[in-house]
Formats: sequence, structure tokens, C-alpha cells
Amino acid sequence: MAVSATHDAQTCACLRAGEPFIGKQGFTYAPAVSAETVGAHGIHMQLLTIPPGARAKAHKHEHHETAIHLLSGEVGMWYGELLENHMVTRAGDFVYIPADTPHLPYNRSEAEPAIAVVARTDPNEQESVVMLPELDGIHA
Repeated sequence: MAVSATHDAQTCACLRAGEPFIGKQGFTYAPAVSAETVGAHGIHMQLLTIPPGARAKAHKHEHHETAIHLLSGEVGMWYGELLENHMVTRAGDFVYIPADTPHLPYNRSEAEPAIAVVARTDPNEQESVVMLPELDGIHA
């Protein structure tokens, strides 16, 4: 990415997703819009890749909302205080996750990766991630 965190707040920026990293949740993220890349104050946007058959670790994003657009694949997600609710998302779907909502997403395919654009109200993205290991075994 050619844009730095010292980016002028009055200038628009065009950038590509950066070098992928593995987040606390266990998935690979390629950050694009963030505090680090453009000096964002209230949003973070990235590409998420979920390998075939992979599942995240149970977690929530403290005080931050999440919006997801699934570009390819099919993802299941357990959510709720005890991961008691379930939804399936298919390519083209949009998902909203309220702040502080425990969730555990997973790729339903054993052959194809799932790819999504993720936007969050936390410009630093990983800072709001709260791991919930006590929920990891519920849907093992």
C-alpha cells in the first residue's frame, strides 16, 4: 500500500489490500482501509479468506459493529451469548453483526475457500477482538 497513516484527512485514497496476516480469530485478513493505512478514525475494511473446512475461534468485537459481504463460498456462523443461533451466508449475501455479539464463523465447504469483504467500526480492527475460549467447544 502506498498510503501511510500520516495521510492527509482531506485527500481521498485508492489502495489495494495489503499483506495478509492471521488474526486472533484464526483466519487470514488482508487489510485495506484502516487507521494504519489511511488514518481512518471510525472504520476498517479488509478482505477475509476462510480456507476450506476452517472455522474461527469464538470471539466478539467489543463496542464495534461488523458488516460483511460474502464474495464467494458458503459460510455458517453460530452466534449469540451461548452461540445458540445459526445462519448460513452464500455468495452475494450481506451480514450485520451487532457490537459485542459472540460469534463463530466457519467455511461450510471442504473444497473451496470463502472470500468476503469485512467492514468494522474499529479502525484498528484487531484491538477490539475479545476471544471467548469458553465457547469454542460448544459446536466442536
